[in-house]
Amino acid sequence: MKRLFEFLKLIRFGNLIFIAITQLIFYYCIVSPQYAIYNSTGPVLSIANLNYLILSSVLIAAAGYIINDYFDLNIDRINKPHRLIIGRHISRRWAMFFHLVLSAIGLGYTAYVSYQLKNPFLLLFNIVVVIILIFYSTTFKRKLLSGNILISLLTSWVIIILYIAELDFSTDLLLSNRSNVLLKIYKMVAVYAGFAFVVSFIREIVKDMEDQDGDRRNNCTTIPIVWGTAITKLFVSAWIYILIAMLLILLFYSFFNSWTWLVFYIMITLLFPLFRLVKKINTAITSSDYHQLSGLIKLIMLAGIFSMTLYYYYNR
Repeated sequence: MKRLFEFLKLIRFGNLIFIAITQLIFYYCIVSPQYAIYNSTGPVLSIANLNYLILSSVLIAAAGYIINDYFDLNIDRINKPHRLIIGRHISRRWAMFFHLVLSAIGLGYTAYVSYQLKNPFLLLFNIVVVIILIFYSTTFKRKLLSGNILISLLTSWVIIILYIAELDFSTDLLLSNRSNVLLKIYKMVAVYAGFAFVVSFIREIVKDMEDQDGDRRNNCTTIPIVWGTAITKLFVSAWIYILIAMLLILLFYSFFNSWTWLVFYIMITLLFPLFRLVKKINTAITSSDYHQLSGLIKLIMLAGIFSMTLYYYYNR
């Protein structure tokens, strides 16, 4: 039982649940309702295929977490020795085995959905995701900016893949209402995928500040090591203000559409925590401080995702 618990920690079970919830909410609150609004046929992605696609996302992400810890063993011995799993509770050989099996099963589910939908891009892109996760763990994570950008893009991919699944290449979209539906979904994908990218990008840099001791000893060239902590804090603060500006645009849009509850939701769960985040980043010193900030950023991302339910409420 203890080994199972450690395995769930290794694959970041909580994060996997978050991925599944994100895709479920986006499908039921954004994708599916748009077809009803435009009196079009239902989503291309059926409930059964949605479940398979979610499973593929979760399994590929779990495999990514394993391979990341596999190649981060020396760094983690310095940054978080009390949280080591590979080499202590699970051998390196079994970790690699689990990575390969989970990746293969995840791609298998993707292949099935791709075949059902006659959409080869789902499988092609998820193969690319698996390859990126491997190269991220071995190379890009230790490089300036590239690793941060890649992980942020993969965070956005959790939402984008549902849009890709709705592209029916067997029909002429211009001859049906589906073109209007897809345009609306595309706009919402841009909003939420953009939000996920920026929040993830901020969190990845904060995590680099948290882990810079181990990264420095292992010759990594992350932003805090190359630019220094002071400049990195300014860089992160700038991105937070960019995110605040994006949210203010959405807030005014919601206000002029009389979406009162959404206005209050954005203010209370997103804008106020972001202003608090800027303040706490400027005063953060220890690794523990940055770890707490990372947790706060995860809560902000969670709040952003759950705002989809209010969007659904106002667009039923």
